[in-house]
Amino acid sequence: MREGRRTGVVLLSGLSLLGLVAAGCGGGSDFQDKPRPPVPVMLNGVITNDRVTVQPNRIGAGPIVITVANETQRSHTLTLDGPNIAPVRVGPINPQDTAQIQQNLQPGQYTVKAGSAQAVTREIAPAHLIIGKPRPASNDQVGLP
Repeated sequence: MREGRRTGVVLLSGLSLLGLVAAGCGGGSDFQDKPRPPVPVMLNGVITNDRVTVQPNRIGAGPIVITVANETQRSHTLTLDGPNIAPVRVGPINPQDTAQIQQNLQPGQYTVKAGSAQAVTREIAPAHLIIGKPRPASNDQVGLP
């Protein structure tokens, strides 16, 4: 009788171990091999007394990061506006300081405007971004997070 009990314990332990190994294999449906998003494009901009400039101003759709420097003597709020997004605002950006806007943009035309809490004699002309077809996925690019 003792031997039968020992065999049962060994068999039960083996089944438990097999269950743990099977659970660790990740066979669930939660994991899907989806393409990674495109690499973010870094755009640089500047606010001057006359206009806002952003370069490059023609890129493919996907994630972007706009870094803008305020080269004026007044603080300004920066606004990114266009189709498929609610206006994105940062600031105020103090004179000689920078700010960033990170966004995932779809195809369309967007504007980057600089506003001020004080009245200005002449409006600062906005920059225009032309966003084209989506950029390719970054699956084949090594060293990305």
